[in-house]
Amino acid sequence: QWLLVESGGDLVQPGGSLRLSCTRPGFMLDSYPIGWFRQAPGKEREGVACISTTGEITNYADSVQGRFTISRDNDKNMIYLQMNSLKSEDTAVYFCVRGIYYCDKPIQADEYINWGQGTQVTVSS
Repeated sequence: QWLLVESGGDLVQPGGSLRLSCTRPGFMLDSYPIGWFRQAPGKEREGVACISTTGEITNYADSVQGRFTISRDNDKNMIYLQMNSLKSEDTAVYFCVRGIYYCDKPIQADEYINWGQGTQVTVSS
C-alpha cells in the first residue's frame, strides 16, 4: 500500500489563501484521477475537488465552487489545491487520494483509496 503525501496546510486568516500540494515520491500519478477531501472535527468527510488524469475534467463541491481550484502538473508529478477567500468553515484536515474510477460528481469517498495523514488547514483570526 502506498500513500500520497500532502503538504501546505497552515493557519490563515479569513479571506486569505493557501495552496496545498500532493505527490507520491517514486510513483507516477499521471494514470490516476486525484481527489481532495476534507474532514472537520465531528463532521462527515467531504469531497472537495477532483481532477482527471489529464487535468481536462475537474469537479468541485458546491461549498468551494468559485473559491478553490484543483490542478495538476504531470511532468512534476504534483497535484495542487489553490484555496482562496478562505472561511472559518474551511477549517479541516485535507486529504489527497487516488481515484479508482473517474473524476465525477458527487465526489464520493468510497471511490478513492490510499488515504494518508492529511494536512491541517485552520482558518481563524
